[in-house]
Order: sequence, then C-alpha cells, then structure tokens
Amino acid sequence: MTRTPEQEGRAGDELARSLRETGALAPTWAETFRAVPRTLFLPDLVWSHDMATGRSVPIARTDDPEDWERAAYANVPLVTQWDDGRHTGTQSGTVPTSSVSMPSVVASMLRDLEVTDGMRVLEIGTGTGWNAGLLAHRLGSGRVVSVEIDAAIAEQARAALKRAGLSPEVIHGDGRAGWSARAPYDRVIVTAGARAISPRWLEQTRPGGIILAPWGTHYTDQDALVRLSVREDGSASGPFLRMVEFMKLRDQRLDWSRFNDYVAEFPGEAEVSRTRVTLADLGDRYETVRFVAGLCVAGCAHVVNRSDKETGKAWFFDLASRSWAAVEFRSGTPDAVVYQSGPRRLWDEVEQALKWWSDRGKPSLDRFGLTIEPDGAFHPWFERPTQTLPFG
Repeated sequence: MTRTPEQEGRAGDELARSLRETGALAPTWAETFRAVPRTLFLPDLVWSHDMATGRSVPIARTDDPEDWERAAYANVPLVTQWDDGRHTGTQSGTVPTSSVSMPSVVASMLRDLEVTDGMRVLEIGTGTGWNAGLLAHRLGSGRVVSVEIDAAIAEQARAALKRAGLSPEVIHGDGRAGWSARAPYDRVIVTAGARAISPRWLEQTRPGGIILAPWGTHYTDQDALVRLSVREDGSASGPFLRMVEFMKLRDQRLDWSRFNDYVAEFPGEAEVSRTRVTLADLGDRYETVRFVAGLCVAGCAHVVNRSDKETGKAWFFDLASRSWAAVEFRSGTPDAVVYQSGPRRLWDEVEQALKWWSDRGKPSLDRFGLTIEPDGAFHPWFERPTQTLPFG
C-alpha cells in the first residue's frame, strides 16, 4: 500500500522535527526539507546500511512498499549502487559506490555550508540528486551546478530532479575538474570522501567563498568534514568540524593490492623491537586518535586485523617506498612485538604521533585544521593555521 500525499507530508514533518531537535537541521532549511522529500530521488531497489555492523539489507519497493517508504524517511544511509554499476541482483555487492546519505548528515552539511540568497553553489558528486534538489529549491535551479562521474547515475538524477520540478545543471564529468563555465562559485560542497582537494575547486571559488568537504588521509578510511575559506592568494584554510563517513572519490580510493609484494616473507629481515602501546591506543573506527595519527604520519596506509579487543596485528605501509611495519598485540601480554622493514621506520613515527597527541591532553578533532596551497598541497595544523604539525 502506497502512502497518500498527506501521509508522506506527515512523515516528512516528523523527520524534519527530529532533525531540528538534534540541531542538524537549521530553521532556514526546514521548509526545503519538507518540499523536497528523499522519496522522490530513490530507485526502487535500495540497500539500508547499518553503520554499526556494516551490513546492507536490500529493500525493494515492488516487494514491500511500506518498508521501502519507512527506509526512505529513516535517518539511515541507503546504498543505491555497488561496484561502479557492474553489480546485478538484489544481494549486496562487493564495494558500495553510490548512496544517499543519512538525512542528518545531509542537513548538517547544508547548515554548515551557510548559503544565503543569491549565492552560486558547485556540488561535487550528484548521486541521487537529492542534495542538488535541496540546494536548487533553496537558491533557485539556475544557481546550482552538480558534477557526477557516473553517466547512468547522472541521468537518473536529472530524471528525479525533473519529477521534483527542479532543474539545476547536472554535468557528467570528473568532479576533480569542477565546472569552470559557471565559476566563480560562492560555495563548493563535496559529497564524497576526498584524499586531495582539487586545485580546480580553489580556482573556481571566489575569495572569501567556502569549500566544504569530507577529507582524510590514506592512513585510515576515516573522513573528517573540513570547512575551508578561500583566500585572495588562491589558498584555503579552515577547521575540521566532525567525523563523517563517505564513499571515496573514484580516483582516490586506496588499492590495497599495491602492497601485496611488500612482505615477501614475514618477518624476513625486519628489525624487531617491543612497545608498550596497546591495540586500544591505536583507536577504533571513529576515534580522533586514528585521524590525528594519519595527519602526523604522512603517506602511510594502516590496517588492523583483530582477533579480539586486545589481540591483533596492525600493519603499516609506506605509499612512496617499500617500507612496512607490523605490530603483534596479544591479550595479557604487556609488550607488543614490533617489526619494521625498509628505510622508513613507520612504527617509530606512529608511536611519536601517539605520544604527541597524548602529551597535549588528547585534543579533540575541532582543534585541528587544514591549509591547502593553490597547487593542492596540504598542511595540517593544530589550533591555528600558523601552528603546523611538527611532523607529517
């Protein structure tokens, strides 16, 4: 049974109310969220993603329309594509490659974008088109451009926007290039995890404009939302706001197979030492310490294979050389065994970063920030832009 427009209106009102109560939805966006419901932008088959377990459950509108509509109005992310479109069937694919973010994330990012009437916005990553639709309703379709790398997704977004009575310009192209034809923009919003801020985004944003992006290093899959103010000299700088989680820009995904031949034989001729650092000290999924370690230990990929909370092996790989490190943690054992190989001593750098963070009272994420040079080079900082991290 399909809901009536009145029932959908009540569901939209309830979602907006809950988002306002948490502070995610700014009052200036409330009417737009009601007028542009997420249901208009979802395909008939979606996968409801559980953030805690990582499981994605298929929900087909044709099989269970009520469950599909409940998911549409729920504050959960919904996967809409797997494996860059190569996946078929109803079961989950291997890698989720497009989605519609949970409403609280969408609302809070639009709040932090701080748009006002008359502004022009460039969006990187159209996806379903819902975010572009919200921006177009608030600012006017002629003031919004959205770039999507996947041709099929871009076409689906255009169709959904048309159903919603909206017509922002949707470009099929590589988001790294932005869209110079409509520049300069007052705001750029990136809706995919970035490992580099494109110089084109800086060039196409007016001085004083804002770039809002989920950014992180290859040390982990974590993203932190950064709010960058563009300067007259073409650079940009600003603070991290909070942890988020986004699918990565396609050209910036980490290919773990590149490390397959780093360790021909373990431990081989690796240097062996010991550490009092515990597995818990490395941090868990959303903890700030992992993100800060990635800021400090530049060009390093990190993964942990856990057996339990105290037992596991942590791996560290240098992206520029064949240096690697591994640390074996065992429950009930005070010292962990460290193996390091190659010219770069990765574990020594990680341990130094953990000590630096701890010695400063384990500062929260919002005390850190990022500066981007006009060529895209980045410099993390602590408390103020002139206080760059002493390593990294």
